[in-house]
Amino acid sequence: MKQKIDDFNWSILQSLQKNARETFATIGRKIGLTPPAVAERIKKMEDLGVISGYRTIVSHTHAGYQLTAIITLRAFMGKLKPFLEAVKTYEEVVNCYRITGDENIIMQVVLKDQFHLEKFIDRLIQYGETRTHIILSEVVSNAPIKKKMS
Repeated sequence: MKQKIDDFNWSILQSLQKNARETFATIGRKIGLTPPAVAERIKKMEDLGVISGYRTIVSHTHAGYQLTAIITLRAFMGKLKPFLEAVKTYEEVVNCYRITGDENIIMQVVLKDQFHLEKFIDRLIQYGETRTHIILSEVVSNAPIKKKMS
């Protein structure tokens, strides 16, 4: 069942997107609700799937991965389904999407260096043609979802 997200819930979502560890009391003080009311609203949004989880964001660079790249794949005939299973096992892949257009897949990958990139591409080429774009810097990352304008 689809439920309308009211202004209080949007305010809670904005706070949690900035800091998922923010306390119910802190959020409540910001938006004018009691901590139990905030907790109840968060629980309801979790139950409805509006909030689908919480995570820790790790710096790839500080974790030892010097390269981040976007790789697209244009699958060979009959190779898309096998690729969709294989990609789930690739530790380098942090995001993968099936897309429309000339390519079938777009992935964000993290790699130790250019040699790691070369070996990774060698694993991919059995499935199709690849195109690689090295990420130089992040311009927007994990931007919060904002309230829709009416």
